[in-house]
Amino acid sequence: MPKPPHPGWKRLSNATRYSVRGLRGAWRREAAFRQECVAALVLTPCAFALATTFTQAALLLATLALVLVVELVNSALEATVDRIGRERHELAAQAKDMASAAVFVSLAIAAITWGLVAADRLLAR
Repeated sequence: MPKPPHPGWKRLSNATRYSVRGLRGAWRREAAFRQECVAALVLTPCAFALATTFTQAALLLATLALVLVVELVNSALEATVDRIGRERHELAAQAKDMASAAVFVSLAIAAITWGLVAADRLLAR
């Protein structure tokens, strides 16, 4: 097995730099990512206000993070497909549609989780 080019702290430093560059690129080029980041910033304090346990707060925050992660993967896949070619191809469209569906599913998971925690809070009164 070949050795990584930069073991230890150098590899960690490079990985961090690439990740920050990816986040900046997504922020600059992806409106959906910006919208979801703003929603996460607004909803984060709401999670602590709504949750009655640390577990509920963790679930609410995890769903916000899940949406951002899936949006990043969706954006990466779209960029890769666009890089391969701009011409219309059934498999390219299928890949993009599936990635978009993954974002939709993550949003549905977030909405259901937030709804259940809110219902639990209301029914506990």
